[in-house]
Amino acid sequence: MARHVARNTPIALPDRLARRALQLGLLFVTVVLVVNALVGERGFFASLAARRAYHRLSTEMDAIKVENARLRTTARRLRDDPDAIEALARQELGLIRPGETVFLLHDGPGVRDDRE
Repeated sequence: MARHVARNTPIALPDRLARRALQLGLLFVTVVLVVNALVGERGFFASLAARRAYHRLSTEMDAIKVENARLRTTARRLRDDPDAIEALARQELGLIRPGETVFLLHDGPGVRDDRE
């Protein structure tokens, strides 16, 4: 036969313990999921760190692209432009054309040369 329970009858002790255990279990699972969402491998903080790294690397890559374009232009000029080759030879190697005169200027007494 079906047993009738009055509405104002307090819940039996085992039922209260079961309900409390279920609530604590759900609270524990919720806390674990929230912590994992924040600090897990693909959590919020990992996403922020990845986003910062992406922006930093993107900025570095843009700078490298600009430098690469500059070097490409310099290489093209050195392949095709004799004046660019001459200017680099004069600047880097100190070369002169035949018939040119080189004047070496030295500092006067009392002037110190920091390159020594």
